[in-house]
Formats: sequence, structure tokens, C-alpha cells
Amino acid sequence: MTQDAAPDTVLLDVDGTLVDTTYHHALAWWRAFTDAGVDVAVWRIHRSIGMGGDRLVAEVAGDDVERELGDELREGWKANYDRDFRDLVKPFAAADDLVRELRGRGWKVVFASSGKPDHTSLAVEVLGVGDQLAAVTTGDDAESSKPAPDILEVALRRAGGRAGVCVGDSPYDVEAAAALGAPCIGVLTGGFSRAELESAGAAAVVEHVSELAASLDGTLLAKPG
Repeated sequence: MTQDAAPDTVLLDVDGTLVDTTYHHALAWWRAFTDAGVDVAVWRIHRSIGMGGDRLVAEVAGDDVERELGDELREGWKANYDRDFRDLVKPFAAADDLVRELRGRGWKVVFASSGKPDHTSLAVEVLGVGDQLAAVTTGDDAESSKPAPDILEVALRRAGGRAGVCVGDSPYDVEAAAALGAPCIGVLTGGFSRAELESAGAAAVVEHVSELAASLDGTLLAKPG
């Protein structure tokens, strides 16, 4: 798929991109697997953070575990996260500045998250940018999670945008953007390497959003089309 119009909307991933939560989620999942008697290494879970919870269980533990324990594991992950990690959520440096700078340049800015609604609401709160956003999505808004493009399609439609540029931290973000026909700028703060993001098709890769905020004029986000 390709976008026929010039981009006017920035579709921002949230976890691992704007807020420092990737490893929090990995540990919450690991505890859920451990409590259910399923032996999965944390590194393998981390490699799947960025895809939705509807996909993660089968990805790291197989289809049989998904059929037998999928819902239980997802409930355990959320309970662990809310109990042990929710209060530790912090934004990455200059994440709020990036949002405000994009808005000031005339972009429609959307949080295109596939996270739980209360987790996404918390991210908006800690970033303090709710008044800058054209729309916010959560995992409840699409049938299929990343790397499917569904959540990006919903986000773009809700913002009233013509076409988008995405920013994300995982290969799944890049793949979802490609399926939408949108370019994606990758950040390294989710723990995936530059080579992995570039191999997935990222149009550019920066270390973190503060680097992006400081150099917009040299990127696809210099100004909306």
C-alpha cells in the first residue's frame, strides 16, 4: 500500500518510544508466564514487546500455550504491571517537547498506541500533552495489533489526516507503517538495534526522541505536506 497524499499527520507509538516502559512490560509478562508454570526467558519476551498482547503469547510460547492459557497470561501481565510498574512510568527526555514542536509546525499529532486504555491514558498524563493531540488510540480500537496496520489506520482516520509519518521503537512499528504505506522513523529506546530497524524498512533511525526533537529540519518531520 502507498499513500497518495502528502503527509499531514504524525503517528507516534507510545511504549518504548515516548515513555520508558519496554522492560517494565517484559518483566510483567515474565512474571505472568512464571506464575503459570511456563518457562520463557525474559530476552525472548523482550524480542516480542511491540506486538500486541493478542500475538505475544503464541509468539514466545507457542500456539498450545495460547489456546490453554492465553487469557490467563494476559490478565497476569496486566495485574503484574499495574501492581509493580505502573507508578514507575516516566517519559523519555524531550518527548513532550517533540509533541509540542510537531504541533507547532502544523502537524496533526496522534498517539497510535495498541496498549491498554488505562496505560495509554497514564502516558498522556505523565507527558502532559493531552491538549496537543488530534487523537489517541488504544488496543481496544482495532481487531489486529501491530505489525498489522489496523491501529494506525484508525489513528489516521480519527485525526482527520490525509497521510502519515510514523515514529516507533520496534520492527513491528516499522512493519505496521509499511503496511499502511507510511514511512517510519525508528528510535533505539525499545532495545532493538539500528540494523534491525533499518532491515525492517525504517526510513531513518535516531537514538531517542530528544535527538529527533532537536533535528526535525533534517527529517521527514520538518513540515507537513
